[in-house]
Amino acid sequence: MAFKVVVSDKAESYQIEVDETKAFNGLLIGDEFDGGLVGLDGYTLKITGGSDKNGFTMKKDISGTRRIKSLLTGGIGYHPKADGVKRRKTVRGNTIAEDIVQINTVVAEAGSKPIAEILGTGDEEEE
Repeated sequence: MAFKVVVSDKAESYQIEVDETKAFNGLLIGDEFDGGLVGLDGYTLKITGGSDKNGFTMKKDISGTRRIKSLLTGGIGYHPKADGVKRRKTVRGNTIAEDIVQINTVVAEAGSKPIAEILGTGDEEEE
């Protein structure tokens, strides 16, 4: 099953579809991996989060690949309207598994070419 890797580079973000999922299985939020896995040779990407096939977000402080209902007061997975409001929400663990369909990353080390040039996305907007 294909999934999306969202790469954020300063103010720009790029969405890349990847078919090879086995290379990412077992990686945790905060781990770094070679950008060559997604077609960005020379880049190092750091995982900052993601979501599973049902839309539940990954949370760094929950270990494993499990899905749990956690009491949240704010932060990732829940944004309360008023101070002091708590709610039990379903969130996913911090490990990438087969159920994950989106991985959010940031650029840890940049390569020699800009990402827009590698992906060929900047030319369409200028014309």
